[in-house]
Amino acid sequence: MLTLIRNADIYAPAPLGVRDVLICDGRIAAVDDRISLQVSTPLLEVDAGGRRLVPGLVDSLVHITGGGGEGGPHTRTPELQLSQAIRAGVTTVIGALGTDAVSRSLEDLVAKARALNHEGISAYCHTGSYQIPVTTLTGSVERDLMLVDVMLGVGEVALADHRSSQPTLNEFKKVVAAARVGGMLAGKAGTVLVHMGDAPEQLALIEQLFASTDIPKRQLQVTHINRNRSLFEQGVAFASEGGFIDLTTSTSEQFLKWGEVPCGQGLSRLLEAGVPLSQISFSSDGQASLPVFDEQANLIGLDVGQLGSLWVAVLDAIRAGVPFADAIQVASFNPARLLGLQRKGRIAVGADADLLLLDDNLHIHTVMARGHLLMADQQLYSCGTFEKV
Repeated sequence: MLTLIRNADIYAPAPLGVRDVLICDGRIAAVDDRISLQVSTPLLEVDAGGRRLVPGLVDSLVHITGGGGEGGPHTRTPELQLSQAIRAGVTTVIGALGTDAVSRSLEDLVAKARALNHEGISAYCHTGSYQIPVTTLTGSVERDLMLVDVMLGVGEVALADHRSSQPTLNEFKKVVAAARVGGMLAGKAGTVLVHMGDAPEQLALIEQLFASTDIPKRQLQVTHINRNRSLFEQGVAFASEGGFIDLTTSTSEQFLKWGEVPCGQGLSRLLEAGVPLSQISFSSDGQASLPVFDEQANLIGLDVGQLGSLWVAVLDAIRAGVPFADAIQVASFNPARLLGLQRKGRIAVGADADLLLLDDNLHIHTVMARGHLLMADQQLYSCGTFEKV
């Protein structure tokens, strides 16, 4: 079936003005001022009425099989359900393991990614977890990236965190080097997603990596950079020098009390400091545990990351004075480009038809993924295999 969206105020994410969008076989076939068709095949026409049309969100860190477990088995968080992604406007997810790589497995991660692809959105994942040496499916990072279709890179590897494996510089180097070579051989980005904790060493190991190798800085996506103000300021310098930083949108009152930098304010501050917009992304850390530890590193509280926080952070950035197109870009085009997903995060001929139509209050009104209508007028048209919505 062909789908024609008329009179949409398009942010691709750059503003294109009011245009029509033609969708065929799950991809964007045309974007033009006025598209006229005379066809015998079924045609679905949607009148956007001048409302804003933006790319579907690309969430580069989601614990799609659940995370957590820092307080014992009963604190393992639940896996992602399709309806959560749809309501959040997230049409592409990248799954990762976290602290728990014992009861959570790469086999399950790959299976869940394939399940979400079957159910209607686009899903990928990383090999490895917090720990080094890296756990893999096939015996090496290179083989995983070459032989497993949905695997894009490695992560999230934990640094400066009491839950990490406390890797040495040489151990860290070998992981990043393997990801780079594996990515080259597989035709993938081979990105290493680095989880930053709040230990005093902060970005020291990353700085040593780049000081002692010729690996490009964009091989890393350094996440949770807004964890505290000191780490955030280091992130400003790192991104100004070509590094890629990621701000986590899921938060809690306790995190904010401890000095976490809210994403909207953080993006505004980064742009004011001259950090190139292209070096910044937002991710939700959806379905992760958001643990609260006391001064002796004892778990005293736990929340769960929410995919819906991604769009909330985009709106917060707009309220903080960030231009609308820039706020959209950090949650769509930027992570897609870093991860080598050329057909994601943009509205252009040949791109996947992953689209969000917003209402007048910038709430997510309609969601389309790979050309299929998943939600309209905030009513779900699709849900997970075992969901009842």
